[in-house]
Amino acid sequence: MRVSSSITAAYRCRTTSAISGVLILICFVGVAHRLYGQAEPTATRPGNLQIGGTFIQGNSDYATSSFRGFGFYSTFDFRYHLGLETEFHQLNDSNSSQGIYERTYEVGPRFVLHHRRFQPYVRAMGGRGVFNYPAVGNQSTGRFGANLAYNIVAGGTGLDYRFSRSINFRADYEYQYWIGFQPHGLTPTLMNFGAAYHFH
Repeated sequence: MRVSSSITAAYRCRTTSAISGVLILICFVGVAHRLYGQAEPTATRPGNLQIGGTFIQGNSDYATSSFRGFGFYSTFDFRYHLGLETEFHQLNDSNSSQGIYERTYEVGPRFVLHHRRFQPYVRAMGGRGVFNYPAVGNQSTGRFGANLAYNIVAGGTGLDYRFSRSINFRADYEYQYWIGFQPHGLTPTLMNFGAAYHFH
């Protein structure tokens, strides 16, 4: 009876030691995995931010002359493939005597892929557009124009190219729809070429 009790006690002691060892091993592997996660490349880490500027060549869908201008953009990727983009565009009529311009403020989600230095993306935007009409009419002060704002929706696609660790180049196409623009909406198209600083 005493021998049987001693064997049972020894078995329990070994079992407890084995379980303790397994638990310590699991904890060690878990901690080691977290430490390895800290060393992952920044390209796979969420929270990538870039801020840049663009030169714009566009079709206003209002005047026959081409429009040119500039813009600013920023992207923040909070997931590897998902992010948020904000944009500002100032597009001016190349015929300066008309005084027409289209100014837009946009924000929306983007989906981006990563292949070496290339990052193709698509985006859906919404925001506000300001249209400055040509000066017309006769008042005592001379010619006058109108400056009106509209809600807009837009879609775009493009490519960011990682030139260096801190600099990205961009080529981008955008289609806009201005809601409520008489007589049946306005649909400008834009080609953007620019560069951005990538924060790391």
